[in-house]
Amino acid sequence: MFTGIVQGTGRIKGIEKAGRSGRITVTTSLDLSDVREGDSIAVDGVCLTVTAMERDGFRADLSEETLRITTFSHRRPGDTVNLEKALRFQDRLGGHLVTGHIDGVGMIRRRERRGDGEVMEISAPRSVMEGLVMKGSVAVDGVSLTVAGLSSSSFSVFLIPFTLRHTTLSRKRVGERVNIETDIIGKYVQRFLRREGSVWSP
Repeated sequence: MFTGIVQGTGRIKGIEKAGRSGRITVTTSLDLSDVREGDSIAVDGVCLTVTAMERDGFRADLSEETLRITTFSHRRPGDTVNLEKALRFQDRLGGHLVTGHIDGVGMIRRRERRGDGEVMEISAPRSVMEGLVMKGSVAVDGVSLTVAGLSSSSFSVFLIPFTLRHTTLSRKRVGERVNIETDIIGKYVQRFLRREGSVWSP
């Protein structure tokens, strides 16, 4: 479990694909002294299991499902990624509950400067849009954000200066893909409504 509060960034040192699965190696200056093999770590919002520690980073396996449903199928060595170590029970929950299980890939449609911050509009599949509500939480490449605008096929978020300085979102260009995870609470509400046969069920 994670919070969507990015703790640092890393760089993809290598990404290998073997058949339908693969492996990723990430280098970072983030302190990983408390991370062990078998621990979870969020890389651009994707929950991965550390399979080996290196002097300046770690390695993790990429399953067929991960490559199919996230942006990792398009990633290349040298790309920068957001990193967050798994939440501990004594940690502050500064963002929102993030599982690291990506719901879909969106595409940046527009970026617009607003004072010291920026508005980012992201187009997303219908299955993702159905899980979003105004002022609700959403994780974009692992960053906990608040939905500031909704249309039938896209949503907007506001990026404060701190987010722009400390995450990879400041480097994302229009047309780039991003990982999206909707709020887990909303997912349960949708599930219960479907089970009860509610008229609100999509």
